[in-house]
Amino acid sequence: MPWKTSWISALAAVLTVAAPLQASARPNIIVFLADDLGYGELGCYGQKKIKTPNLDQLAADGMRFTDFYSGHAVCAPSRCVMLTGKHTGHSFVRENSEGRAAQAEERNRIKAADGYLPQIALPASETTYASALQKSGYRTACVGKWGLGHPSNEGSPNKHGFDLFYGYISQWQAHYYYPTYLWRNDVKEPLEGNDGKVGRQHAADLMEHEALRFLETRADKPFFLYYATPVPHVSLQVPPDEPSLAEYKQAFAGQDPPYDGKKSYLPTEDPRAIYAAMVTRMDRTLGKFRELLKRTGQDQNTLIIFTSDNGATFNGGYDREFFGGNLPLRGMKTQLWDGGIRTPFIAAWPGSIQPGQVSKFVGASWDLFPTFAEIVGFPVPAGLDGVSILPTLKGDVAAQKQHDHLYWETVAGGHQAVRMGPWKGIRLGVIKNPSAPVQLFNLETDISETTDVAAQHPDIARKMAAIMTAGRVPSAEFPMGELDRPGLRP
Repeated sequence: MPWKTSWISALAAVLTVAAPLQASARPNIIVFLADDLGYGELGCYGQKKIKTPNLDQLAADGMRFTDFYSGHAVCAPSRCVMLTGKHTGHSFVRENSEGRAAQAEERNRIKAADGYLPQIALPASETTYASALQKSGYRTACVGKWGLGHPSNEGSPNKHGFDLFYGYISQWQAHYYYPTYLWRNDVKEPLEGNDGKVGRQHAADLMEHEALRFLETRADKPFFLYYATPVPHVSLQVPPDEPSLAEYKQAFAGQDPPYDGKKSYLPTEDPRAIYAAMVTRMDRTLGKFRELLKRTGQDQNTLIIFTSDNGATFNGGYDREFFGGNLPLRGMKTQLWDGGIRTPFIAAWPGSIQPGQVSKFVGASWDLFPTFAEIVGFPVPAGLDGVSILPTLKGDVAAQKQHDHLYWETVAGGHQAVRMGPWKGIRLGVIKNPSAPVQLFNLETDISETTDVAAQHPDIARKMAAIMTAGRVPSAEFPMGELDRPGLRP
């Protein structure tokens, strides 16, 4: 049946291997992942108040996707899904979590040493596409925010395919841009002049410098850079010398009330101006990457993908309504409405992706694993949920395999969602009510998910419910109450 989840069909799957390209033809790959950047916060997606000229140019030079989704509505599970190619119905990390009570002793030991709790560790049994690229002869680096473990356990980025890691290990530390140290692989590098919340050395600038140094290093093999910037996640902090800050302060004069910090994160006098400047500074980083690639002659053989880990947030002084951060979508970070999971997605690859393209392909971050496999020629593990989008990137729409559906779940609150063609189904509070009804929306005519049409299309609503039941594989780490009871399993 077309609605059965890929994890069921994968039980009979075997490894598939794409025909490898010659080493000289294998492209460099950059995945630039923003943190909490909403669907409507780039100029090429309709933003009017924040300037993003470099990302707008990236879209003009390549392909902009209108219906692409992240793996989850919050940080850690979204990153796990993107790297491992498994949706949250059976990915290892399904929620922001520090792990079970049985792991408290290790967590407390790490917190005593680092000052921050680590996230639950991505186990060695999970394969990332970074590992596959590394084994295929790529130089690999992760620069930015990790959030999937710690150097002392299986979750170290160096154990998941990265020759170099530089940045934040813990998401908790990444809430501030002036940390007292950053990690280089499994070693802490102190940052003089920072006290953890304010200081002189801005983490995003240090990460930009490290990434540029990696990109400039010449070698006789291709590179893969996973640039997981913490921007524009709150707290709202940008270096005072940011050129656009004064411009935004002037533009928003009289309409930028101070944020007192009482609800969460740091207070600031100019929250709207600072947020806009953070995004513009991030945009400039992308521009620097492209300038370096052109200067070193690598631009024609480099695939750049830009996206976000989830939708725009709701706290820390950020004003989603002022910026229209997720418009025209409903919802926000933490939610399975499209505003929490539909994200910007731009791909540029000179000579392979024709410029100025807009794709309505319905895809998700778990498509990256099979896409890179087809491009490079490494094996795809059985049980993944993605499809290669290489045909779409190359303009061969007729050859593009379509998803039967996409599936998400959030353990926090117990919510489930499915995208199937133009249809979106969402079910809320299933931990308390396993029989919660499916709300159904036609996104072609109702992109903002305002009108539930389940009563008019009961057959589609029933299919959605069946997908949700089948899509959920019970997890000891991330239980969902009654939904995991054997009698409710298919």
